[in-house]
Amino acid sequence: MDLKVYTASWCRDCFVAKRFLQQHSIAFTEIDIERTPGAVDALLQNVGKKAIPQFVIDGKWVQPYKPGQGFLYEEMSLLLGVTKA
Repeated sequence: MDLKVYTASWCRDCFVAKRFLQQHSIAFTEIDIERTPGAVDALLQNVGKKAIPQFVIDGKWVQPYKPGQGFLYEEMSLLLGVTKA
């Protein structure tokens, strides 16, 4: 699986998403939208807004959170094949 995570250093939801991935030993490439040329353009082209975090799983864009609800633990666990220990 090729997983890219669009983030920013100040984004609390991004921190939660990355922590989830790290806790489950899921490899990912972090793309900081403030440091990576073209990252904001990619967000706007694929999502229509500067909404982070964003996961790109094998080329498919997925928003791993919902405003007001936070990180979607159950949905992301299913999508990424995470089993509860």
